[in-house]
Amino acid sequence: MAHDNAPRLEPRLFHPRYWASWFGLALLWLLTLLPWRSQMWLGRQLGHLAARILKSRVKIARRNLELAMPELTRDEREKLLKANFESVGCAVFEVGIAWFWPDWRMRNLMKVEGEEHVIAAMEKGQGMLLLSCHFLTLELNARCFGLVRPGVGVYRPNTNPVLEYAQYHGRCASNKYLVDRMDVKGMIKALRNGDALWYAPDHDYGSHASVFVPYFAVEQAATITGTATLARVKNTVTLPCYNIRTSEGYTLHIGAPLADYPSGDDMVDAARANREIEAAVRKAPEQYMWLHRRFKTRPSPEDTGFY
Repeated sequence: MAHDNAPRLEPRLFHPRYWASWFGLALLWLLTLLPWRSQMWLGRQLGHLAARILKSRVKIARRNLELAMPELTRDEREKLLKANFESVGCAVFEVGIAWFWPDWRMRNLMKVEGEEHVIAAMEKGQGMLLLSCHFLTLELNARCFGLVRPGVGVYRPNTNPVLEYAQYHGRCASNKYLVDRMDVKGMIKALRNGDALWYAPDHDYGSHASVFVPYFAVEQAATITGTATLARVKNTVTLPCYNIRTSEGYTLHIGAPLADYPSGDDMVDAARANREIEAAVRKAPEQYMWLHRRFKTRPSPEDTGFY
């Protein structure tokens, strides 16, 4: 679905400097023609290779698991780490699936739980703040939800114009348009218009506009307050929303509207959002983006870093 601000297919995108990008996208498209199970098998093999090459990311993921889930034994965390990198490899193929698959093929692999919450909000003309997180299946989260109800995504524009064109239009395959993650006014406008806005506040974005509240076993994790800010938009409901890969395909989980949210207390609301996200991640921890330095920002510059 096109939007006035959507990237255009311009002649400059075919400059030789971008040929490698076009080749990569063409290869990704060709791979999406394979059966889904074949793609997932190849993805797991790619994940094993990535674990051997991306040593720094393996180190970060291992440290995150130590911090977040100290209740697990070392062997259990190593097993989870291995499964996580297999999921990383699958995610590469899932980008192609989300961007290039036709709706009919996507519907054959997806199940939806909680669609009644979306229907209820639509009947009331409410905006929907989709409280999501960085599962490795996040591209498919937006695609699957768009097949239920086309919405608006929050994203980080790519500096490569070819990849930006592919990313924007791929993510809008079943959705309306995307909003730059820095464009808060655009997000508020979407909610006021009664749209569904996909929003993932679970990364570490620094101390600016953040509070320090529990996330998993880390008692003071930098957490942005933007979730509650958006939830305050008039006639808006906040629905937990995430997508999990299964042996048969994907299940889109849509939770009931969060009661008494926001409360008006940034600390309370940020902690509540973190608890909702943690509960989702614990259902499939191997599919979460543990490669990000989630706990890098500390309350004081004098505090010893975790990484």
